[in-house]
Amino acid sequence: MTQPPAPLSRRGLFRLGLLAGAGTALASCATPTGLPGPGTLNLALNRSLVSLDNKLNQFDAAVTVQRAVRQGLTRLTPDLKVEPVLAESITLTAPTEWTVKLREGVRYSDGSPVAVDDVAVALESYRDTDGGFLATFFPEWPKVQRLDDRSFKLVTDEPLPILDYLMTNILITPAAANRPEELQTGVGTGPYIVTRSDRGAGTYRLSRNQNYWGGAPLLDQVDVRFLPGESSRVVSLRSGEIDVIDSITPDSVEQLKGLSGVTIETRPGTRLTHLFYNFRKPRTHPLSDVRVREALSYAIDGPSLINDVLQNAVVPVNGVVPPDLMGAAEVGEFRHDPDRARQLLRDLGVNDLQMTIIWESGEFAGDSQVMEAVYEMLRSVGVGVKLQQFEPGGDISAWRQGKGGDWDLLANGYASPTGLAVTMLQGMFTGTPEKEKTRDTYHGYIVPEVTSLIREASSEVDETERADLLRQAQQAVWDTWPAMWAFAPKAVVARRDRVGGMTLGANNSYDLTTVKLAA
Repeated sequence: MTQPPAPLSRRGLFRLGLLAGAGTALASCATPTGLPGPGTLNLALNRSLVSLDNKLNQFDAAVTVQRAVRQGLTRLTPDLKVEPVLAESITLTAPTEWTVKLREGVRYSDGSPVAVDDVAVALESYRDTDGGFLATFFPEWPKVQRLDDRSFKLVTDEPLPILDYLMTNILITPAAANRPEELQTGVGTGPYIVTRSDRGAGTYRLSRNQNYWGGAPLLDQVDVRFLPGESSRVVSLRSGEIDVIDSITPDSVEQLKGLSGVTIETRPGTRLTHLFYNFRKPRTHPLSDVRVREALSYAIDGPSLINDVLQNAVVPVNGVVPPDLMGAAEVGEFRHDPDRARQLLRDLGVNDLQMTIIWESGEFAGDSQVMEAVYEMLRSVGVGVKLQQFEPGGDISAWRQGKGGDWDLLANGYASPTGLAVTMLQGMFTGTPEKEKTRDTYHGYIVPEVTSLIREASSEVDETERADLLRQAQQAVWDTWPAMWAFAPKAVVARRDRVGGMTLGANNSYDLTTVKLAA
């Protein structure tokens, strides 16, 4: 008697789909337009880079490209330390003031000098950008007090001892050309200039800035393209058409491991990925009850997702921020107990709960497989689930702000642009009614006690006192159960061996100034 074939597991289906996609990609790449030239670095991104400004656009790979064109007073090293760039020095000279001296001889790519007023207007532009990503990280915006042509003070009302970290994200451009919006054109002080761009397609060509103040970069040019299909990125890397890819699943890592001419690099990351609840629900909605939010978390089998679906490419989060952030505290643990989930929901009178889960494709590696598994886990405890996936560049931003449609859970990645726990806490959990009027809270999260603790920690100069306040703040956040589950993806890139001088940072980006290509 012939036995029927065994059904494919979820991972088997995924592998089959990946191989099928690879076949399609191979067909499309069978006659490539040409391999990279000896002086051209080719990068393939999993999300479309719509701008080389960063007021709104801050996913990991974007940081690498944006900082090749525009620079800040300071920057983060791969190990998340602050070092000066356009600033010769930046020093905390009083509890509420930093004294800054601009580096002598720094000029933009058009030859014009960097001026104190450029810094002042940059801060104002970031502050006033509608829906600006970076605006949420500043407890308050510093004011610029000019001392002379190269020196100024950054003054705040309350102490802001991490301002040198925050300023790594303020990219400087000439004051006359800067505006409170994401700039599509303009010059910078970086080692490269934009010589070709197509925002719609997400393709850019960066060429060597002949006037770069820091010495000639090692590459002639960098070509950036958007390849949304992971299999296409993997095949393009294998064929040599692309030099560097990132944000790949463990399956793709396994395909590339041991492949001649390809190297995989990983390190602990600073990004948080979580299933975050919609805090804009009416008070009568079950999700407005912290006990319901906690109960639902027990449905999620985190260890299985990490081990079987994500194949240990991520680490668990025992709290509300990634464990490798400075100031992170272990204040709780996500536990899998579906029986407890069902019992708690029954005890709370929650029956026939229906949930809509939204996310954007490419938000994290393996997103579709994780969400399919979460779907099954929630259904197993009696929760009805609708999955709604948005394509990159779609209208998920309007949904997140409560302007596009109703939802219950968001699968979302959140970066820490400073490597500090306090910055991530500030960005997500310091909501106020005033911020909510303009939809500048993190999905409606407004808890005054939490906001007060984080603000107090942000202004505390004493490091020991700040650490204690941060732990208190993280515990207070955890007790509100803002997320159903969370993990921290490891930073990962795959590169051709002809690429040298690349140091992968914990924030999953790297400095293009040091990258070189073998002859």
